[in-house]
Formats: sequence, structure tokens, C-alpha cells
Amino acid sequence: MSLDLINKQYTSAEAKLKLSEVFHSAKPCKHLNLENFLSEDLALELFSNFPPIESLNVKRKSLNENKSEDYHFERWHPSFAKLRETIASDEFCTWISDITGIEGLKTTNDSLGSGVHQGKDGSYVDVHIDVNMNPDKGLWRRINLLVYLNKNWKPQYGGDLELWNKEMTVCEVKVPCDFNRAVIFYTDEKSPHGYARIKVPEGETRKSFYTYFYTPLGDGFRYSDSRFVSRPDDAISKKLVTGMKESVKINAKRFLKALGVRSLDFQDKNKKNE
Repeated sequence: MSLDLINKQYTSAEAKLKLSEVFHSAKPCKHLNLENFLSEDLALELFSNFPPIESLNVKRKSLNENKSEDYHFERWHPSFAKLRETIASDEFCTWISDITGIEGLKTTNDSLGSGVHQGKDGSYVDVHIDVNMNPDKGLWRRINLLVYLNKNWKPQYGGDLELWNKEMTVCEVKVPCDFNRAVIFYTDEKSPHGYARIKVPEGETRKSFYTYFYTPLGDGFRYSDSRFVSRPDDAISKKLVTGMKESVKINAKRFLKALGVRSLDFQDKNKKNE
């Protein structure tokens, strides 16, 4: 599998060196913001065949988020499997390892490998820290890749990806979620991210393709569960409830894990059908 589906301006040796410099110097976390990431033909094909939101079986709706997602590529247009195969290829994994400086990056063929996110009017994901491990595979989650597929997206719709500093005092970067833009960022305690509530017309949704990259557990690994963190301007009541909810969630997951429960994603309706 070659890199023909990736914009050629990003794949040359010279481009990789420049991208690596930008990635390692970015603030508040190591990240890249890449316009026109995929070939135009593939990006248009993905947009035109994006699965209806009603068909996505993972519904995440709570105090801190409102979105849908899924990872069953056999249900969707072949262009999605084509993209997943490219991103999982040795060539692409070498490309992203060279840029990030993390050797041996690989993705997985499960819900924590690749899939799609989608949100309709009112969708949001509060700022959060991602879990840094794939518990089923026993792998260290290191890098997130998001590709936005929102053609004709207007700034007034919102939906920018927010990258906050570790202390949650300042949103230092806002990345538009417009068509064929990719964001690559390091997954650790220094990468709080999310997006505010969107306002879109009937029939419009915020669409993205995701892939997470891993290495084996090794030196420097310290388990960190996913958790939502409050923005400075959140209401005091929401800050209190979010803090209590996240503490209960993390402790409950630890208890279930100790009991040997492997799948802890109870919002995934796919699990009931497999």
C-alpha cells in the first residue's frame, strides 16, 4: 500500500523534515494542522458517502458530550476501508513515526483503531484527556489522527477543535473542522482537547474520520484514564458534577477491570450484536 492517497506535498523527505520540526515545536501540545490532507478525489468520495448519523451505533450523550461514532467499515462505502488500509499500511506508519519521532507506531483493527465521529445540531465534546492505552490489546496510545470531512462548513457553525494548556487556563489553539483538514497530535496529559456546542442547519453534521496509533508498553508508560476537565468559564455546578462523575467513572472502571471485565464501553450497541 503506497501513500498515493495522501497529498504529495506532505510525503517527500523534505516535507517530513519540516513537518517534524513543526510538530515538535507546536504548543500547547505537539501537533500538526494539515490542509488538503487526502487526495481530492478520495476526500470527495468520503464526504459524498459518509454514513447517516442514525446508522452509527455508538451514541455518546451525557453531561459532557453529545455525538455518535462507529467503526464497522463493512457497513460503509469502500472508500472508508481504502483510507483505513492506507493509514494502517507500513508506509504510512513509517511516515508518521518519522514525523513524530516515535518508533514502531501501529494502529489496530478495532474500535480504538479507526472509525468515524459525527454530530448534528447541538453536538459537543467537552475538553478531555484521552485514555493512553488500548486495554484489550495492551498497547500504549501515542498519537491521534483526525480528518475532517465537512464540505461547505461555515465558521458560524463552530466546531473548532480546541487545544488547551495542561493547566486548563487558556485555549491556545483552535483548528477549524473544515473539509479535508487533518490534525495529528500527541496523546498525553498535556493535550486536553474538545469542541464547543455546534449550531448547524437541519441536515448538516460535523463529520470526521479518526485513527489512533500505538506502541508496545515500555519505559515511560504510566496509565492515565480518559477524563473530562472543566473550562474556566464553566458554571460552578457543572465543574462540581463533572469532577464527581469522572471520579466515580474511573473508580468503577478500575473495579470492573479487577473483576476481569474486558469491554468497558457500555455505550457501544455493536457489542450486543457481536
